Amino acid sequence: MNMRTPLARVRGLGSAKEGTHHFWWQRVTAIALVPLTIWIMLALIGAVGADYESARSFVASPFISVLMIALIVMLFYHAQLGMQVVIEDYLHVEWMKLTALLLVKFLCIVLGLLSALAVVRIAVGS
Repeated sequence: MNMRTPLARVRGLGSAKEGTHHFWWQRVTAIALVPLTIWIMLALIGAVGADYESARSFVASPFISVLMIALIVMLFYHAQLGMQVVIEDYLHVEWMKLTALLLVKFLCIVLGLLSALAVVRIAVGS
């Protein structure tokens, strides 16, 4: 016997009303990270032995800096989503769970902003 309403079945929402949203964003960021990670690895391999100025001019390119910021955003968001799942599954003391979730979210936001700021500063030349 299914206790869910027809609307809930159509939307695919569980009891928390956001499980599919979290699931899909974790998959979307994972798929987006595949080509971005391959690209950055090839770029880093190609930059082996390069001097500082050529590396800086590479990052300063508008297309490259946008790709790097996309990589940063996807990477930290994906990390935050993954850590959230681990914390929710394995921490059972509510105050520890809440503290850990807030800490992970805070760290991902701060580190992501600092990383994006570094790329922007290189791109604008300051």
